[in-house]
Amino acid sequence: MQLDVVTLFPDWFEWFRGQRHIANALRGGHELRTLNPRDHTTLSGGQVDDTPFGGGAGMVLRVDVMDAALRAFYNADPVDLRRERRVIALTPGGRVLDDAFVDELAAEPAVTLLCGRYEGFDERIVQHFCSDTLSIGRYVLAGGELAAMVVADAVLRKLPGSLGHADSAVEESFSAALGGNPEYPHYTRPAEYRGWGVPEVLLSGHHEEIRNWRRARSDERGASSGGTPLP
Repeated sequence: MQLDVVTLFPDWFEWFRGQRHIANALRGGHELRTLNPRDHTTLSGGQVDDTPFGGGAGMVLRVDVMDAALRAFYNADPVDLRRERRVIALTPGGRVLDDAFVDELAAEPAVTLLCGRYEGFDERIVQHFCSDTLSIGRYVLAGGELAAMVVADAVLRKLPGSLGHADSAVEESFSAALGGNPEYPHYTRPAEYRGWGVPEVLLSGHHEEIRNWRRARSDERGASSGGTPLP
C-alpha cells in the first residue's frame, strides 16, 4: 500500500514511522509518504490559507494552494486523481472511522489523507478533489495530523507483516470475527493477586470452552450500553 499524508507538519510523522508495527509495514514494502503544501504554494511568504468569505474567526486552507500541491506531487489534475486513488479529507463532519472503514482502506493500493488546519478546508477542496471525508470522532482537533496518525495506525496494522503475530488483527475489538463487538477480557500471570482470581475456564486448557467463554464475554460487552461489565 502507498499511504500519503498531505500536511503542513511532515516532521511530526518521523516519530510515527519509527513505531515498531509501522516500521515493520514499511520494511515489508508499504509506503508512508508526506507532502507539505507550503512547498508548492505560488503565494508569497509560503502562504497557504486566507480569511473566510462572509467573515468569521480563523483561517481557511486555500483551494488553489491544494491544487498546486497535489499537481506537483502526483503530476495529475486533482479532479482526476480521486479516480486513481482514495483521496480523503480529514474533517470532524466526515464519515466516522470504524473497523469496517479501516478494512476498506486496508484493501486499497493507494490512499491520500488531507490534513486540515485552522478552520479547515475551502469546501471546493472537499467537493472536487476528494473521494471521501473521514472523522475519528465527533470532536475538534487543532489539525488533522493526529487524526491521520490514527487512520494510518489502524490501516497499516491490518497489513501482513506489521504485527508480530498474523492473527493479532483478526480477532480483536469490532472485528467481523467478534461480530462487531468489543474484545473479550484478557488475563495473565499471576493467576491470583490480592484475592483477585482469573476465571477458571481460562486455566482449564479446554480450548472450545475458552472460545465459548470469550465470545460470550464479547457479546456481553457489545450488548452493554452502560460500560464494560465485569466478567
